[in-house]
Amino acid sequence: MKVNKLDQLFDILKSKPKKRIVAAFANDAHTIEAVGMAIDMGIVEGTLVGDEATIKKVCAEHKIDPSKFTIVQEADEMKAATKAVELINKGEGQVLMKGLVSSDKYMRAILNKETGLMPPKAILTHVTVVQLPTYPKLLVVGDVAIIPAPDLAQKIAITEYIIKVAHSLGIENPKVALLAATEQMSAGMPACVDAAIISKMADRGQIKGATIDGPLALDVAIDKESAEIKKVTGGVAGDADCILFPNIESGNVFFKTCTKLAGGELGAMVMGAKVPCVLTSRGDSVQSKMYSIALAANASK
Repeated sequence: MKVNKLDQLFDILKSKPKKRIVAAFANDAHTIEAVGMAIDMGIVEGTLVGDEATIKKVCAEHKIDPSKFTIVQEADEMKAATKAVELINKGEGQVLMKGLVSSDKYMRAILNKETGLMPPKAILTHVTVVQLPTYPKLLVVGDVAIIPAPDLAQKIAITEYIIKVAHSLGIENPKVALLAATEQMSAGMPACVDAAIISKMADRGQIKGATIDGPLALDVAIDKESAEIKKVTGGVAGDADCILFPNIESGNVFFKTCTKLAGGELGAMVMGAKVPCVLTSRGDSVQSKMYSIALAANASK
């Protein structure tokens, strides 16, 4: 089934065996409420790693039944993140989620060479799925939060992760736009050069499972009229399912513009580890947190 709206993920997950989400240092209402709501919807099971007394106090304050969670005691922030990763490695969870632990410690636990979640030579990246009232389908984009200035190898990895997420949404042959400031091939712009290389790699079968084209400017990638006016043809122009951004600034500005000015909703997760990792912030809407959990649970094996 192709997912056209983010809330369709909830119904899909209800028909599948439940995945278990493990929240690292889940001492805060932000995390407990989100995981609790996902459990109530019947889309996941939940383990909270943190200080048990604090977790139960938060549950009491927000009228949440603590018995719906498996609670693992660990009062230290870094040790809780490490313990959550350990549970994943033991097969006691299929999705990792950031709780009150700081982002740097959360990432440190994931990236630890001895006890973390990184396969050899893997690249960690952030994939976002955006739903816009002005676009007829979902957009899968990256990277907007982790890799500041991806080199060619990192862009190839991001492209492959974007394709993987698109496949998990039922998009059998996603159309991937490799973004630059122009659709014209300019040797002086690194974004254009990298896009041309990746596009040619796809033509030669080195990147599979998608139709890939670039460089493409944003208007040409998502607007059929612009593509027609500029006489840009191909399998992607005007109808992209996915966008690879040339750097974190362009990606970050894009996704915040979508949510703050264009009424967009989104779900996001970190890819590249052994399991999808949810990285929400206090500023995310409740709906966005739920979409992120659902997106990660749907993408997990």
